[in-house]
Amino acid sequence: MSTTTAPTVLTGTPVVPGVVLGPVVRPAGAVRLPDAVAAETLPEAARAEERARFTAAAETVAGRLAARAAAATGMTAEVLSATAGLARDRGLLGSVEQRIDAGTPAAVATVQAAQQFVDVFTSLGGVMAERVTDVRDVRDRVVAELTGQGEPGVPAPGTPSVLLADDLAPADTAGLDPARIVGLATRLGGTTSHTAIIARQLNLPLVVGVEGLDAVPEGATVLLDAEEGALTVDPDPESATAQVDAARRTAQALAGYRGPATTRDGVAVPVLANVQDGPGTRTAMVAHAEGVGLFRTELAFLGRAAEPTVEEQATGYADVFEAAAGRRVVLRTLDAGSDKPLEFATPPEEANPALGVRGLRIARRDPGLLDRQLDAVAEAARRTSTSPWVMAPMVATVAEAADFAARVRERGLVPGVMVEVPSVALLADRFLEVVDFLSIGTNDLSQYALAADRLSADLADLTDPWQPALLALVAATADAGRRAGKPVGVCGEAAADPLLACVLVGLGVTSLSCAAPAVAGVGARLSAVDSTACQEAARAALAAEDPRAARAAARAVLTAG
Repeated sequence: MSTTTAPTVLTGTPVVPGVVLGPVVRPAGAVRLPDAVAAETLPEAARAEERARFTAAAETVAGRLAARAAAATGMTAEVLSATAGLARDRGLLGSVEQRIDAGTPAAVATVQAAQQFVDVFTSLGGVMAERVTDVRDVRDRVVAELTGQGEPGVPAPGTPSVLLADDLAPADTAGLDPARIVGLATRLGGTTSHTAIIARQLNLPLVVGVEGLDAVPEGATVLLDAEEGALTVDPDPESATAQVDAARRTAQALAGYRGPATTRDGVAVPVLANVQDGPGTRTAMVAHAEGVGLFRTELAFLGRAAEPTVEEQATGYADVFEAAAGRRVVLRTLDAGSDKPLEFATPPEEANPALGVRGLRIARRDPGLLDRQLDAVAEAARRTSTSPWVMAPMVATVAEAADFAARVRERGLVPGVMVEVPSVALLADRFLEVVDFLSIGTNDLSQYALAADRLSADLADLTDPWQPALLALVAATADAGRRAGKPVGVCGEAAADPLLACVLVGLGVTSLSCAAPAVAGVGARLSAVDSTACQEAARAALAAEDPRAARAAARAVLTAG
């Protein structure tokens, strides 16, 4: 009598939905880092040349990343620009150069200086800890350039494959070819990390926080179910193929989505797009987004030593307004600071940047920076005959909201604020007395509400957007919007999950904004349910004890409906 061994199933937190099957591949071999202990001290006469060699290597790395950023759009371009900026960061470069001047070889000095920054960012926690992956990525690229090892990166297999990794730098994720890498699972990372956001833009199924990946051999066949957050090793071929085929049929059905999104009982729920630039906006409109729910303006500021002029900003903003072709555009003012430092705007050192001068708080140091940006928005609106909605990030008090709203209204624009700090959700009624709309950024709201580092795999369950506590804050904000008769949208990554989108609508959210590739999935799912089922699913999710139970409870309600 023979027995069949059940396949191994590893679980994690689902981020980007999808079901794929394929052989395992892993990132290219790690860059060999030099042994600091065995390194010889450079003679003084050789130090200037070694320093020049390092400077050239760092600039080569930065140039490659900047070129890739210039060829990209949207969040991919923003992340690549930020990583290129890190390769040119004066603090990091200066730390390496000091070590070289003291006699340390360039490759060793790069490793030592990078570790210093890793330690600092790790101790700060929050979104700053997310930069640890970027620092290590830049370190490896510079060391590879110095030692002739070749640029590190991800594989480009001939067969569609599933990439398993401890973690993946955002710059590497941005370079993935979805035709070759059809799914991704990582041991580390969080649901709202830059890597996760890029994977969503690429529509690449992703599960994070998966323990046991090291034991899965390269070449083994795996079924990645990023709907449930499961990775099955050596699955039953017939069952796995059936799951993939079902997922493919669902994807094909979405290809017929043309919008607008309306529930079966006639409730309209605009599904908008998160964008960074004109090309990305045009892509979103082709994907049948009903407008722009989050126009991130950081791309115009990143990688610059000086603030862009009003004219430069206005030109970029006008490109987005024109690309949206008369549809609603919600623009977020500069959200610099923390993981997006700017040489001309943010403090060089803060004890905890995630809780420091970021977002609207930059205007405390330089009110003119905000005024000039609003002038540029108003000029772009004049040129395009549009009336954009304008919202501020990282608002914490009603007084801040009132001051911002006054500045926006002076320029004939529509004011709102982001709900990222729990104080705004708790006092949403008061905020809606001074602004015309609220937009919930679930990424930061979950981090601040649950005191959980976005990058920590150990805490990925806390930053899961299905957390009942986060949903309760969304519900409280939406209730305030209903009482005030003003719109409350969601523009965080939570809005890109079709199942969770139904729950958010059930909580009272009036619009959703997500990455362009997610628009069809969200819109089609909403169009297949009744608003009463959404409300029932919302109640079930709120009553659950944890994210997994909330997800299961909502699915049970919506599937039954």
